[in-house]
Amino acid sequence: MAAQENSKENQIAATPYRFGEFELHPAERLLTRNRNAVPLPPKAFDALLCLVHNAEHLVRKNDLIVTLWPATYVSEANLTNIIVSLRKILGHDAIQTVSRHGYRFTLPVQGEPGIERASYDRFLQARELIRERSLESIARARELLWLCLAESPGFAAGWAWLGRCCWMMAKLGKDSAITVDLADAAFKRAFAIEPELACAHQFYTPVQADTGKALAALARLTERIGRNPGEPESFTGLVHVLRFCGLLEESLAAHRHAVDLDPTVSTSVAHTQFLMGDYAAAIDSYGGRAGYYLDAVAWAAVGDVARACKLLRDRLTGLPFSELMSGLMASLLAVLERRFDTAFDCMQKIRIPREPEALIYFARHYSRIGAAEDAIGTLKQAAQSGFICAPSTLRADPWLAAARQHPGFAELLAGAENLTRDARFLCPSLRPA
Repeated sequence: MAAQENSKENQIAATPYRFGEFELHPAERLLTRNRNAVPLPPKAFDALLCLVHNAEHLVRKNDLIVTLWPATYVSEANLTNIIVSLRKILGHDAIQTVSRHGYRFTLPVQGEPGIERASYDRFLQARELIRERSLESIARARELLWLCLAESPGFAAGWAWLGRCCWMMAKLGKDSAITVDLADAAFKRAFAIEPELACAHQFYTPVQADTGKALAALARLTERIGRNPGEPESFTGLVHVLRFCGLLEESLAAHRHAVDLDPTVSTSVAHTQFLMGDYAAAIDSYGGRAGYYLDAVAWAAVGDVARACKLLRDRLTGLPFSELMSGLMASLLAVLERRFDTAFDCMQKIRIPREPEALIYFARHYSRIGAAEDAIGTLKQAAQSGFICAPSTLRADPWLAAARQHPGFAELLAGAENLTRDARFLCPSLRPA
């Protein structure tokens, strides 16, 4: 029996990376195509292994050079020649060039060492289901990930995606303490197996922010950036977290730094720009993705109310949204159409368990219809939940004008100023890359 178990463990350990017609065997330092060996010089093999291990993520030129020639100065041409030779074998589109920055491996990786093939297939199915973002698809993804991890409990990325899956279920309506605890436990398991796993850090950031732990996320990301200063995903997380801490200028700087590292990276900067009052920039940054709320409210802010209303009507009669998103869009539409009683009733019915940033937008709606007491209460609720509305937004946002006339506004503003001042001490220096 023990011999059979050892044999199975050896088979799992020997499983390769799989992509297209190729298999990459790190232990044997072997690349095969349709089971036939493909000769590769040592440096080309090391470069391919680094790119495949970081598939879909940018690998910076300097990082590749240090990996391949750790103690030797070489020109960038040496790396270029290796990439050219790999493309001749894998196909030109297998390795994407990010101009002046580095390279990204783009072939879908269908397996990796140490993970059984059936487990990895379930993992890939789950990832695709999660990207559909419906409650049904995410519930199915969670089932697949449990099966995957039952077979391969040491699969760190599987735990990270399970954490993301559980958290999304909580956000989309299955918000029980058990689901939230499962998400947190899954992330902790991923970190225990692979502390530097990029996707685990990336997925865990919004969980911390939405559960009132933005400062903890800020400290974690700052520490990670100290170890991995060239990782754009960490700065992407900072865009999100710094906004939760009321540090809008710093959030914008984090976005610029992320883009300096990887021009193709996507961040949540549109929300930062909106809170800064730069509505045109928010519209530009938000474009090119599935539209929900932000571009509509930004169009209203620049005076194109008709366009905002059309976007909202089209979306509300189209695909189904979560209760929260539907309520956010429906209440905005009612505000813009001056159906203030309808807007108020709509907002009063919405349950907002762990979406502190959404509370800021509801507070704007309340203030816009003259419900200053509810606006102040909602802003306080946001702060208690972990989102500090930036003092500059509180002072300048036109839709918060009624809230500024409320007797409780001065205390709210002073609290926000104190909290952002404290957060600034933890903020990393965001110098150009």
